[in-house]
Amino acid sequence: MTSSVPWQELLSVGTEAVQEDVIRWYQRTKEGKAYVPNMIWGTLQTEAYATVILKQVVDFLGVPDDVSAGVAKRMERQRVLYDGEHHYDVIVGEQALYTNIGGPEVMRSQVDRLLRDIDLPSLKLGILPATARLGMFPVPGFGIYGDGDTVNVELVSSEVDITDANEVELHQRVFALFREGAVYGEAAVDLLRKAQSFWAGASLQE
Repeated sequence: MTSSVPWQELLSVGTEAVQEDVIRWYQRTKEGKAYVPNMIWGTLQTEAYATVILKQVVDFLGVPDDVSAGVAKRMERQRVLYDGEHHYDVIVGEQALYTNIGGPEVMRSQVDRLLRDIDLPSLKLGILPATARLGMFPVPGFGIYGDGDTVNVELVSSEVDITDANEVELHQRVFALFREGAVYGEAAVDLLRKAQSFWAGASLQE
């Protein structure tokens, strides 16, 4: 089964309520997965990065502006990384380290955050190099939540939840293929440090 809800409906009272829903997803997801090719996974975003993202959403969709409250809730959801009860297997595309959200200072601090948290016991963070040979063509980002029985995809116009077992299994298979192309540990740290140097240089040029 697939259900789709327009963002303008979901966000009709602002961003805070949606972030509350996301907190509930994460609290009930003991073992989650996320593939995020072009931006930083929300649960690892800094406050500054998240502020830019939610402000863009509010401006684009013309929904009520409660960005500060929405960002506060997004920061609250990050507690699952530190409570010892959850684990998340996350693949971030190398492009996400260079997609300019908010300018060099925001991006440098964001990469610093990834370097700080990459060794968290609750997190298996892989970086998918831009030059990695993939076992599957690139697909939109998605998350796997609940008991591994729900796939969430965020489109421009709507949020889509997929619960059909066969479709969920296809996403699990794609995730496994991307994991084969991703790098972890010191190799991932090397890519993060390369991005860190890039944004530090960009900051000096501003």
